[in-house]
Amino acid sequence: MREKIQRFGSFLAAMIIPNMGAFIAWGLLTALFIPTGWLPNEKLAEIVGPMITYLLPILVGFSGGKIVHDWRGGVVGAAATMGVIVGTDVPMFLGAMAMGPFAGFLLKKFDELVEDKIPSGFEMLVNNFSAGILGLVLAILGYWVIGPIVQGLTDALGAGVQFLVDKRLLPLADIIVEPAKVLFLNNAINHGIFGPIGITQVAEKGRSVLFMLESNPGPGLGLLIAYWLAGKGMAKESAPGAMIIHFLGGIHEIYFPYVLAHPIMIISLWAGGILADLWFVITGAGLVATPSPGSIFAYLAVIPKGQHFFVLTGIAIAAVASFLVGSFLLKVFPVKEEE
Repeated sequence: MREKIQRFGSFLAAMIIPNMGAFIAWGLLTALFIPTGWLPNEKLAEIVGPMITYLLPILVGFSGGKIVHDWRGGVVGAAATMGVIVGTDVPMFLGAMAMGPFAGFLLKKFDELVEDKIPSGFEMLVNNFSAGILGLVLAILGYWVIGPIVQGLTDALGAGVQFLVDKRLLPLADIIVEPAKVLFLNNAINHGIFGPIGITQVAEKGRSVLFMLESNPGPGLGLLIAYWLAGKGMAKESAPGAMIIHFLGGIHEIYFPYVLAHPIMIISLWAGGILADLWFVITGAGLVATPSPGSIFAYLAVIPKGQHFFVLTGIAIAAVASFLVGSFLLKVFPVKEEE
């Protein structure tokens, strides 16, 4: 079982880690130029949306196809990913990680089937048209089938979080929040579910804990510190820069690829998130608004008077718990170093 988990994690890592430069570029753009960023710029902020909607998932889909069947598989994987992107309203990383390798696998099987059966001189014609036709079919399949499935998963996760909030089981909401976050559904959960309810609570009580359930930078910080101190390879080397973008810049998306590349690390986020949420509920901590982006500076701006100790302690608890559990997991399930 351990070997299978490691093999699966290595396969996911091979789709995500080579594209970390693009993720960091997007994170820097977001931290700097969105309206709540360090250097707000309306024109440059227009790059942010297309990058996370189109560029990053297509890169992941291309990498998945390329792993299975070299460059041709990557091209068809990118075409197939485009179908699931257009078929939904959320960043389609989950769909890309499914469609890319699937497209590469199908093309590989076709090439094996027709190998040595193509008349001399027609190889390029057959190769190009087979890739093009398969890309067309898979793009349509992604649009009509895979996209709606992932969209349904998104809606189900949102409904699950809403149920836990309604039943006053807030710490357990993290069991759904963290996996949803690393699938890039963080904004949908934070602004679509927690935000409206939190605003109502602020009007009644002057603060709300709901603003901290998704935006807490502690779990992500602890995860990245664990990678920095106990990880290997590119993940270890890139972790310090990711910490700055995440904790100071408030761009949580920068640590999502580290979990997608090594899924067992979601346990680290659960440990930090659940303990911090439990602390917040026990102490009655809360914010007056959604910290956006979710940096420590944005937190300091929306902490009500008399709540600084409780809120900042909760962030510290999340970071320490996530770091300790993450370091243990990286020792037991080490990240496989890629060439």
